[in-house]
Amino acid sequence: MGAGHNHGRHQHHGGSGGTAGAAYVGRLRWALALSCALLVAQVVGAGVTGSLALLADAGHVATDSVGVALALFAIHVANRPASERRTFGFARMEILAALVNCLLLLGVGGYILFEAIERLREPAEVPGGLTVLFGVVGLVLNCVALLLLMRGQRESLNVRGAFLEVLADTLGSVAVVIAAVVIITTGWQRADTIASLVIAVLIVPRTVKLAREALDVLLEAAPKDVRIAEVRSHILELPGVEDLHDLHVWTITSGMPVLSAHVVVDQDTLDAVGHERMLHDLQGCLGEHFDVGHCTFQLEPRGHAAHEAGLCH
Repeated sequence: MGAGHNHGRHQHHGGSGGTAGAAYVGRLRWALALSCALLVAQVVGAGVTGSLALLADAGHVATDSVGVALALFAIHVANRPASERRTFGFARMEILAALVNCLLLLGVGGYILFEAIERLREPAEVPGGLTVLFGVVGLVLNCVALLLLMRGQRESLNVRGAFLEVLADTLGSVAVVIAAVVIITTGWQRADTIASLVIAVLIVPRTVKLAREALDVLLEAAPKDVRIAEVRSHILELPGVEDLHDLHVWTITSGMPVLSAHVVVDQDTLDAVGHERMLHDLQGCLGEHFDVGHCTFQLEPRGHAAHEAGLCH
């Protein structure tokens, strides 16, 4: 006997009832508009000043724009209804978008690193005053975009990918401004190249962390905030539960954890309270102690596992 149960208490799917990222479509659109405006400004700035740091930042803003656009597209696709063939719909499109964002970020980081090494050999003259101006414009626009995405990045890997794009670019704008100030005050032209190297280095750690989280979802690892041993212990403590096997906890997409388990129940207890009461107790137990959105249980008598197919063990 199986049963499914949704716990709305901890869900973050937004008012639309879709994936976690669906609640932040409007904010992502504003972030995309800001990124496009910033891209135009920094391309012009890099052309006028010859600053590698500005060019590096412009390259990152370009991937930022692509990444945010990809996040928006993924949310649109992910919230399509489920079908008989795709029973969970396209919910994992958001996770795939986050992974593609990681690849874009790493690619930009590698390009900046290559260009910076070349510039260290042959430094170029960079006008500090104009570079400061374009750097400050970038910093202001990026800070606004960060504020727009701050909340959503805690609830959706897809939105977090876009947030990290903007965060890395914000840090890049800070590096551009600092480098330009150094050039103005000391005349040391290599400061611009050093700033571009800092931008490249800042991109990598958070990107790798996001990629690891996205891969965990795709590989159906247990959510990091759900401890399997504790789940098992809570279920086994319920009256009438004798054993537990085939316990699986995984994530479909951000904010959509799923659990399934085969629960061995004492027949006398089952006869006394009934299947419905036992399922209610199991679902109530997990709903109270764990943030699991959808639970499916199979109640079975002692010895039933020996008759199940090999893939069930």
